[in-house]
Amino acid sequence: MKLFDEENELVIQRRKNFQEIIELGFEPFPHKFDRTHTITEIVQQYGHYAGQRSPEEMERLNQELNRVEVRIAGRMMTQRLMGKAGFAHLSDGDRRLQIYVRSNEVSEREWVLFKKLLDLGDIIGVEGYLFVTRTGELSVHVRRLVFLAKAFLPWPEKWHGLQDVELRHRLRYLDLMVNRDSRQVFVKRSRIIRAIRSFFDQRGYIEVETPMLTPIATGAAARPFKTHHNALDIDLYARIAPELYLKRLVVGGFEKVYELNRNFRNEGLSHRHNPEFTMLEFYQAYSSYEDLMDLTEELLVRVVEEVNGSLDVVYDGQRIRFERPWRRLALIEAIITYWPHPTARPSPEDLWDSERLTALMKSVECAVDPQAPVGQRLVKLFEHVAERHLVQPTFITEFPTEASPLAKQSETDPRLVHRFELYVGGLELANAFCELNDPEEQRRRFEEQMQLRQRGDEEAMMMDEDYVRALGYGLPPTAGEGLGIDRLVMILTDQKSIRDVILFPHMRPEA
Repeated sequence: MKLFDEENELVIQRRKNFQEIIELGFEPFPHKFDRTHTITEIVQQYGHYAGQRSPEEMERLNQELNRVEVRIAGRMMTQRLMGKAGFAHLSDGDRRLQIYVRSNEVSEREWVLFKKLLDLGDIIGVEGYLFVTRTGELSVHVRRLVFLAKAFLPWPEKWHGLQDVELRHRLRYLDLMVNRDSRQVFVKRSRIIRAIRSFFDQRGYIEVETPMLTPIATGAAARPFKTHHNALDIDLYARIAPELYLKRLVVGGFEKVYELNRNFRNEGLSHRHNPEFTMLEFYQAYSSYEDLMDLTEELLVRVVEEVNGSLDVVYDGQRIRFERPWRRLALIEAIITYWPHPTARPSPEDLWDSERLTALMKSVECAVDPQAPVGQRLVKLFEHVAERHLVQPTFITEFPTEASPLAKQSETDPRLVHRFELYVGGLELANAFCELNDPEEQRRRFEEQMQLRQRGDEEAMMMDEDYVRALGYGLPPTAGEGLGIDRLVMILTDQKSIRDVILFPHMRPEA
């Protein structure tokens, strides 16, 4: 998009206004402006002065406020001219504050600037004192006005708070400018991440950073992004997950580690998926997945209460209660419980039988690959019939071994592993398990994954010889978990799309 070459009358007029501002002697792009307060600070500190009152009370309050001198700056969001005076609202992105300008109380060039040459979206600074108007609005009585930056492009016509969803995602800076609700989502996201860090730091975890570019695409079952490093002349992959690096650190003696960072998966876009997303992963030595269920409850209860002020959250029109303890349900049990035909629920034996499982999947219109391992088909069937019903916090346990190549098997049933997934609001929020620490068994699982890749499964894991070698030095009994930050933010801010909680989501190029 070319800024000044467009045959747009509004853009042309704003450019002319900018030239006249320069001709009046204003600096076109000042380096700084010293403020005494942000607009938000003024509203928070003096907002209680606003409101309708008796003339006598108003006079007394204004006598107090007239002694409060301020220098503020912000973007002009509204303007109303009334002869030789005028009002405008400035915003610092969070709050708005009204300013009042009189022609005989500012310099002549400042009055020309305010009356004729400023456009909505321009950034200005003002000096003056606080007062309350007759209508009860807290305002700044301006004594000096400073030009700080020109908005050469007008807001979209009839923006109405910028309700066009695609435009909001594509032009996030404009969305944040005019939609305070959008800003609050990302302020809350920051608070969520800060609360998570505080939780783990207080429990003796060490925050670490592991590679974003890796020589092997592994750590999770997903299709990777691939690139090439010229100096080393090797292919590299944007990491799918940091899991194997974090477990190497546990081998090295870091008994409690966590990482909050990005993962990358070359998959489709949806309201739940973005190719670049934020994950929390943490690992704790000498612990089991049951310990992590308790820890996860403790973590999210603290985060929800700290960020929302209550353990009750409304998401997608449904009330979610985070009070402990949370429901725990085996995967097979969940399929049977939420089977869409209550009078014809399958038995566990039906679900473990390959032929009957295929028939059952077809009966509920679940896409099926009869050649896929039974365990993988069971997970697909669970997602099809049960996932959307898991609104209240629910741990799904006892996953099939064939769908869990990095998890430790059950002592009593080798078809299963010690693993759980956490569901809230119908979204998978976390995945955790007891880490497989038998190097020979891990090699065998990797080899099974490689066979799946040879059959065309691009999401199957690659062999990681160095990780197997690390296990050879001894990994203590360890449990680890990955928790999706973006989905957690969706739930705690009541956003239906992951794009609404990512500042700059990936989108198709503009036509």
